[in-house]
Amino acid sequence: MGEMIYQIIVWGLIILFVISFTLFIRRLLLNQQAQKIQLKEIEMKLDKLMKLMNG
Repeated sequence: MGEMIYQIIVWGLIILFVISFTLFIRRLLLNQQAQKIQLKEIEMKLDKLMKLMNG
């Protein structure tokens, strides 16, 4: 009985680790994508400012 409880706890921790790791990677990728979009917007604004300054 004790060994069965131990195995359930170990498997539960393994599953929890896999889920947590997957969510962590997903959040990392989403943040990276958002940063790329913000960078493109900043570049576009800078280009527009340069065009306005050059006439």
